[in-house]
Amino acid sequence: MPPKKKQSRATTLELLRLPDRPLRIAFFGTPEIAETVLAGLIEAKRDEIVLVVCQPDRPRGRGKRIESPPTKRRAEAHQIPVLQPTKMRDGAVAKELRDREIDLAVVTAFGRILPQDLLDAPRYGAWNVHASLLPRHRGASPINFAILEGDTETGITLMQMTAGLDEGPMLEKAKLVISENDTTSSLTTRLAELGRGLLLEGIEKAKKHGLEPEIQDESLATFAPLIEKEDGRLDFRESAEALARRIRAFHPWPGTYTTLPDGQPLKVLAAKALAARPGNAVAPGTILGLAKSLELATSDGVLALLEVQPPGRKPQKAFEFLGGAGRDLQLGDHLGGDLPTAIES
Repeated sequence: MPPKKKQSRATTLELLRLPDRPLRIAFFGTPEIAETVLAGLIEAKRDEIVLVVCQPDRPRGRGKRIESPPTKRRAEAHQIPVLQPTKMRDGAVAKELRDREIDLAVVTAFGRILPQDLLDAPRYGAWNVHASLLPRHRGASPINFAILEGDTETGITLMQMTAGLDEGPMLEKAKLVISENDTTSSLTTRLAELGRGLLLEGIEKAKKHGLEPEIQDESLATFAPLIEKEDGRLDFRESAEALARRIRAFHPWPGTYTTLPDGQPLKVLAAKALAARPGNAVAPGTILGLAKSLELATSDGVLALLEVQPPGRKPQKAFEFLGGAGRDLQLGDHLGGDLPTAIES
């Protein structure tokens, strides 16, 4: 007998259906991207948003004034109850969902891992509106990493949540192209609108026809971990292209920075990569140009700083900086020495 062919692992699961009636939804989300998705659910008026769960109010800005998350402000404007738990594993939130007879939990950038008892509490489980094309860029910073790693496209994946981080079956996807000028700020705005529409479309499809969950291919999975403020330091041993992407990926937070020859920090707000010039065999971080931009040597190519912010000053074009606070800089000076332990935000 000929050998049996090895069966490939199934990539789809049983059809997922939601009841064709208004659902009782609990929304989990905190920042602006989540607020946009929540607003879509509220404005559609197809389902009842019974509860919004978000992170606690936190101090913001130089004055450290306590501010509420965008989702909380949106919920309160529509008289929707809000929970801001500090613990997720004590069973309290799961009990709240059961007591309120929640049909579906919808999660968008909530900022905390949801335990299994909470995922099991809604009648039809929990869906996540994730800002990447899974299984690429699982984790807390998918938008940043799409730019950081030079992806040409990204998108939204609507998925069923499981205990694993962004590992659940995928329900729907929508793509968009990343432009060469996109920052995390601009890309987040576009992805928020995309996610808003995809969620509404996915819920309606699940009610009318059902959705076919697709198992993620683990061999294609990548991880986008939480970004720390220290990640914004520019290392000129990287290529000019990689550094230009980092500056876009970390705008507006945590921002990117280097140090001037006197050790003072210099925030870098915008830059572009230029081709290396003949005879550019100098140490990374060396100043090569001081005209309309501040041009620096890297391991591959030249990084032209276009907009910067010196200590105690407002953001300014590089040529303004070179005519003011940076007027003592000279060709051959070196940027990128030791940094202070903290940079004022």
